Amino acid sequence: MEKTLAINAGSSSFKFKLFEMPSEKVLASGQVDRIGIDGSTFTIIYGDQQNIRIEKPVKNHEVAINIVLNALIDLKIIRSYDEITGVGHRVVAGGEIFKGSVKITEKVIQQIESLSEYAPLHNPANVVGIRAMQKVLPNVINVAVFDTSFHETLPPKNYLYSIPYEYYTQYGARKYGAHGTSHQSVALDAAKLLGKPLSALKMITLHLGAGSSIDAILNGQSYDTSMGFTPVSGITMATRSGDIDVSLVNYLMEKLKITNFADMIKILNTKSGLLGISGISSDMRDVLEARHKSRRAELAVEIFVNNIVKYIGAYIAEMHGIDALVFTAGIGENGMLVRKMIVDELDYFGLKIDDEKNQVQGELRDISAADSKAKVLVVPTNEELAIAREVERFKNEE
Repeated sequence: MEKTLAINAGSSSFKFKLFEMPSEKVLASGQVDRIGIDGSTFTIIYGDQQNIRIEKPVKNHEVAINIVLNALIDLKIIRSYDEITGVGHRVVAGGEIFKGSVKITEKVIQQIESLSEYAPLHNPANVVGIRAMQKVLPNVINVAVFDTSFHETLPPKNYLYSIPYEYYTQYGARKYGAHGTSHQSVALDAAKLLGKPLSALKMITLHLGAGSSIDAILNGQSYDTSMGFTPVSGITMATRSGDIDVSLVNYLMEKLKITNFADMIKILNTKSGLLGISGISSDMRDVLEARHKSRRAELAVEIFVNNIVKYIGAYIAEMHGIDALVFTAGIGENGMLVRKMIVDELDYFGLKIDDEKNQVQGELRDISAADSKAKVLVVPTNEELAIAREVERFKNEE
């Protein structure tokens, strides 16, 4: 059987999932952390939830890829590299260049690099992963799957900023969104659960994790989304500020005597959100645990929930109703209390949650109360599988 590798390369990490295709069986998954940094680790899960964790120096992404591939052979998950017939790469920013997934060529790599201004923390790392994989497996088809592609259906009224129009036409200054692969795959699974075509549904998907975004999906297409030109905007996240007045940014730079704007952006990306408000942790589990003894932790939870509720209200108004509210990603799939707090604030829309059904983590389930006017669902995200399916589509076209 052929194998497809779905990867997500970060600046210092390399996450992967190996699928047997076309059965879509997961053979192995894992990651290499702290690449090029002291304390590098390699983790792999395979078989019947067997797992191995190794600490060893990992100089660069090419070394990381070799570690992964050698482990797949040593553990007899594959017999040779030849079994891997396709590799799919998650790429964050595709701008307006990429309306969908593409087979990777040198021109495509250069275009991804040219879009690095749109996702400076992600696109350069994605390119590093692509080039490293091409070097190790030179004869395998590589496909780029873009986080932004699903949001190419946004209408201009939802992607344009109220700034001089030529800034958009000349410089591409607009909302691009993120997490598109997740929102799209989750919406498809939600429609299957409801037994209705996605094209007939009004849906809001909540991708709530370390990075969080909300998407309004109208008749199967992304209609509005919370993240903007970059992933720092939208709702409060683990370490990202979410929406903020740009004049406040300038004010804080003066007060903090920050002269390099990149330093301020780093604060908004890595020191804000739940971490910045609570002063305790960027992990929602830690913040929830501390909220009864820390007013700042309690505030962090309140702000997180309130941000989400406001976006949901706006999107229901935009779409003139809602058929389903869908929770996904780390907090969305596992945060029973957070889900309840959000839905309880939406009772005026007629959305209600069944407390007993809500006792679920990481499972596909309808958690709506019997008298809820719209369905409330938990749908695990599977971005890697969506990426693997895109690779298969290109392989079948060859």
